[in-house]
Amino acid sequence: MDNIDIIDIIRRLFEGITTLVDSPPLLCWTGVGLIILGGVLVFLGKKGVLEPLLMIPMGLGMIVANAGNLYLDATTAIESERFPEARWINAADRTDVRYFTIEGSADYAENSARPDDYISVKSEDEIIAFLKAGKASIVDGTSGETLRGSVVLQGDLNVEPLVQGEENLVALMQKDWIQPIYNYAFSNNLIACFIFMGIGVLLDVGFLMARPFQSVFVAFCAELGTIVTFPVAIACGLSYGEAASIAMVGGADGPMVLFASLKLAKELFVPVTVVAYLYLGITYGAYPFLIRFLVPESLRKVRNKPPKKPIKVTANEKIAFTVVACAVLCLLFPVGAPLFCSLFVGIAVREAGIQAFIRLIDQVFLYGGTFFLGLILGLLCSARTLLDEKVLILLVLGIFALTMSAIGGIIGGYIMYLLTGRRFNPVCGIAGISCVPTCAKIAQKEISRVAPDVIVLPDALGINISGVITTAIFTGVYIALVPMIGG
Repeated sequence: MDNIDIIDIIRRLFEGITTLVDSPPLLCWTGVGLIILGGVLVFLGKKGVLEPLLMIPMGLGMIVANAGNLYLDATTAIESERFPEARWINAADRTDVRYFTIEGSADYAENSARPDDYISVKSEDEIIAFLKAGKASIVDGTSGETLRGSVVLQGDLNVEPLVQGEENLVALMQKDWIQPIYNYAFSNNLIACFIFMGIGVLLDVGFLMARPFQSVFVAFCAELGTIVTFPVAIACGLSYGEAASIAMVGGADGPMVLFASLKLAKELFVPVTVVAYLYLGITYGAYPFLIRFLVPESLRKVRNKPPKKPIKVTANEKIAFTVVACAVLCLLFPVGAPLFCSLFVGIAVREAGIQAFIRLIDQVFLYGGTFFLGLILGLLCSARTLLDEKVLILLVLGIFALTMSAIGGIIGGYIMYLLTGRRFNPVCGIAGISCVPTCAKIAQKEISRVAPDVIVLPDALGINISGVITTAIFTGVYIALVPMIGG
């Protein structure tokens, strides 16, 4: 009994606390902050301040991702790529080794004693880079199949988003509990498409068809943030793919951001998507104040010009619109075909009145997809991921994109106000931002505050629905354009 190390027993027994304390200070305190943030998201979701369907599972996932770490033995590479200059990430968690050792290239290794996560190993020969390491990493030849030595990793049993190689994937699917759902439903955009299908079931395109020019024009104006953020992001040092991904935050459509970032910047899709969903919850609370700042009270009282005669759009006309719009958009932007198909399938099912499918898509696909989207995003929100040096840039660009889109929508509202002989309420421009039906409701609510008898919701919904389609178009444009101009 005298030889029993009580401290060591406690460290092994409560390994989550041990791994957190053993982490570098910045990593440790960031993890603590994210655990607290996860709790705040759950609380705000419960109170209805943020979207509970998304934020409650996301907050709990964030807590688990940062509290549920442990030490794992390394036997196989998690991910490998071929680089003349290799980078070892998370390699300084335990700094009792001075150098990384790679067979034949130890002389090129930098000192690893400093408490950060980014250590480079330079070699004159092409070597294999692993994205996880521990005390010492020894590559057996250049095949990148085996790690040797007393290697200890900090990790979790949740999900590894960047796994490569069939053997590694199969091994992780037997270890990480959410890995199968991630690979078979998340990384291939199936969840995003399920959610988009659910959005389609909620849309009544009759509002768009009743005022097509007005709806489409204002919606395109509300893509201002999606357009101007792209060159700004490039100027900030992001690649074309990364810039396009964060620019899509301006469309304010979470599934669209997820779809674009997985296609264009997979290494940054976690922070980009997290930024998008966090800002969507926060920004919608700020949009009313932006409306009051940009639109004077006298113009918020303006009544929209009514149609000369009531416009009734039949179900057959809506089905025809769905078929034509889906075919045309897929022909023009085939890379966005999964999104277009999902959206218009939902619309077609709604207009055909197939109740069994409506219940399936609405109650299972939409709610189930939203649940797993929030949970997986939370589980991916580890301190190591969000301490990427580009995250601060993404935070700034995300709020910039959403703000510019709101301003663009209001500008479109002012233009329509002039084109209609001052018979269009500029506040409706905010509905061009594609979150359905939130932005349309914001427009109506702000108008009702100063003019309770002014009803603009039908026009706002038409613009809002058009915003969903225009955002999908811009997603297709970016996915097609970025590889052509340099990726």
